[in-house]
Amino acid sequence: MNVVYLAKNKRSAARCLEEVVSRGCAVSAVVVGEPSPLDHESQRVDLVAERHDLPMVSEEELYALAPELDGRVDLVLSVLYPRLIRRPLIELARVACLNFHPAPLPDWRGLGGYNMAILERLEEWGASAHFVDEHFDTGDIVRVKRFAFDPEIATAWSLDLLSQEHLFELFCEVLGLAMSGEALPREPQGEGRYVSGPDLELLRMVPDDVGAQEIERRVRAFWHPPWPGATIVRDGRAFTLVDQRLLDEAALTLRDAGQVP
Repeated sequence: MNVVYLAKNKRSAARCLEEVVSRGCAVSAVVVGEPSPLDHESQRVDLVAERHDLPMVSEEELYALAPELDGRVDLVLSVLYPRLIRRPLIELARVACLNFHPAPLPDWRGLGGYNMAILERLEEWGASAHFVDEHFDTGDIVRVKRFAFDPEIATAWSLDLLSQEHLFELFCEVLGLAMSGEALPREPQGEGRYVSGPDLELLRMVPDDVGAQEIERRVRAFWHPPWPGATIVRDGRAFTLVDQRLLDEAALTLRDAGQVP
């Protein structure tokens, strides 16, 4: 089976590419953004590609290559890829062009799922595999993998860690289905909720009139370093809020990394 792979540098995405290779798939192209200085080696999709001598191209180069790849590609796989996939890539694959989304669809499209799950006190979350269409997160669903979590203790960071494990399991299941030769299930999405960047920024800002319980929830809901956390503004300056639990977690992380005075 021949695969085109697009991803974000994240540990689950790196593991998914390793899984593609381990199952004997040929990989025609890998597209991944430039690594950040904060990325850990285990998150680096580009290092997986280099280790297996897979061809890495830019998004622009991939679209230019599409006519040459036509008829040769079985799967186009997007794992946490942050950009909208367009034609002709959508129709390039013989089997499917699929996206793996770290939230249950159609309930939660777009950005900020982890934040919203905690803010809205949900007790279940999930990861989704869906066919790609011309919009973000709206294509027919292949499978949704749901799991329980506790919104009263979770942070965006801890929910992300948990979700990535389930996303990897989902990827392995769906890849196996695709390689079996059976038609992938597909169910049209119903109405869903889309969260935008501006929506999240409004929720990140902590008003002066909210109580301690709501502040604590927002602190947890937006705790995902290095992204800005729950924020207050004073004299035109933004300050991120933390509590003692998060300081303790940060101190333990620094200790385990040997960054101690």
